[in-house]
Amino acid sequence: MRYNYIAIEGNIGAGKTTLATRISGIYNGKLILEQFEDNPFLAKFYENQEKYAFALELSFLAERYQQLKTELSNQDLFSDFTISDYFLNKSLIFARKTLNDDEYHLFMTLFNIMNANLPRPDLLVHLYASTERLQRNIKHRGREYEQRIADEYLDKIQDSYFNYLRQQPQLRVLVLDINAIDFVAYSSHLEMVLEAIDQEYPRGITRIRLGVDAP
Repeated sequence: MRYNYIAIEGNIGAGKTTLATRISGIYNGKLILEQFEDNPFLAKFYENQEKYAFALELSFLAERYQQLKTELSNQDLFSDFTISDYFLNKSLIFARKTLNDDEYHLFMTLFNIMNANLPRPDLLVHLYASTERLQRNIKHRGREYEQRIADEYLDKIQDSYFNYLRQQPQLRVLVLDINAIDFVAYSSHLEMVLEAIDQEYPRGITRIRLGVDAP
């Protein structure tokens, strides 16, 4: 891989962790995976979003910052690059859709203090999948607390991602439309994704729709 630090992003169920893990194994990358399942507020949030939104977003921010600060500051002599299945800015993206204005402004103040101490990814890969595709993936992986996620919530998060990315011209962003492929099931589709990622891109947003006629 030509980039030293790659972050894979996307909506819930887009395949971020799977893709980051595959890339790490194929190209000898240091892998950073978000430890979200240990968050004590996550299941409660899906039951009562208004009550637990601020606690959830604040705890995610603290956990993500601490993990990235530790992992990115420790050089791994046995890895050729670093790849993660998230970047800290996703905290703002989710918080914008789950918090009220007063909570969000306080949250953003804390975020800016933390974010100033972290390096930015050399390439941010955003996996775009339709809400229907996301719901199929969510049901397939079978996490009980995710089964009641509404289409409207996924739509809001996707809109928030796109609105945020359009306002970050300093980032190098690759948006991959993966609706027509299945890189988990087919190695040829995975190769297509890898080829798209391992290219030189300018700063700003580059959009690629990946498609095939047959597996």
